[in-house]
Amino acid sequence: MSHQSVDTSGVTATRTVVAVVLERHGKIALFRRSQKLDHDRGVWHCITGFVELDTSPEHQAAQELFEETGLALADLLSLHQGPLLEFTDHLGDLWQIHTFTAEASTLLLTINWEHDAYRWISPSDVPRMTCRVSWLERVLEATGHRRD
Repeated sequence: MSHQSVDTSGVTATRTVVAVVLERHGKIALFRRSQKLDHDRGVWHCITGFVELDTSPEHQAAQELFEETGLALADLLSLHQGPLLEFTDHLGDLWQIHTFTAEASTLLLTINWEHDAYRWISPSDVPRMTCRVSWLERVLEATGHRRD
């Protein structure tokens, strides 16, 4: 079997993810990434996950919510899809972010190993959190949770 070298410079890879903002009584839940992860350790963000092959963004959002918070669809008052966001990171990779808002029926969550803490906060307090992922503001704005 021969291998041909292909020049991929200038070609962007596409990363497709879901970003779910969990809300309850006007507050949103932010999650601090565990030190066990390879990236974004110790930073605050919403629920996220890569969209797996042959899986719809809606299904992936529900799966990530269950895995990362213990909330099943039956524990949600609603789950709504928001706009699709796209941006290019510092490596030139294109990211497609399927945004969602989920309304929880409870404030009590069971986080998995991906997080070491969670906090319910007012969306207006997000800018005060200095250690957060850079794209969080864009997701909150797209889902209607950004308040100046």
